[in-house]
Amino acid sequence: MRAALADAQSAIVTGDVPVGSVIFNSAGEIIATSHNERELKKDPTAHAEIVAIRAACKKLDSWRLDNHTLVVTLEPCAMCASAISQARISTVVFGAWDEKAGAVGSLWDLLRDPRALHKVEVRAGVLADECAQLLKNFFENQRA
Repeated sequence: MRAALADAQSAIVTGDVPVGSVIFNSAGEIIATSHNERELKKDPTAHAEIVAIRAACKKLDSWRLDNHTLVVTLEPCAMCASAISQARISTVVFGAWDEKAGAVGSLWDLLRDPRALHKVEVRAGVLADECAQLLKNFFENQRA
C-alpha cells in the first residue's frame, strides 16, 4: 500500500484525484504502478486501476493476470471492479472505502457476488486512514 500511496501523489501534479495502484505478481515483484490520469489524458476510463491493468497486460503480453494482486488506495468503482474481474486478478487490496461509488463492499460488491464468474479475494481497509486523509487533503485544497 505504501507504493500505491507514493504513486497517488503523482496524480496531484496534473490535477487528478490522488489514487494510486500497484500490481504485484505471486513472487511479490511489482509488475505495474499507476495513478489516476483522467485529467492528464482527458479519458474517463483512466482510473489508477485501469491504467495499471493495461500496463501489466502489456508488460506480460497477456490479458490474464491470474495469481496477481492489485493494491489501490481507494475502493474500486464498478468500472474498475469489472476490469479487475475481466483481467482475472486473484486478489485486491484497497485502502479507503468509497461510500459514493465503491463497488467492492460499499454500494455494491461486484468482486464477491456469488453470481460472478471469477471470484476475487478482497482485503479492505489497509492503511485506510492514511489513504482517506490524502483524498480529504486534495479535495480541501481544491475548494480553497
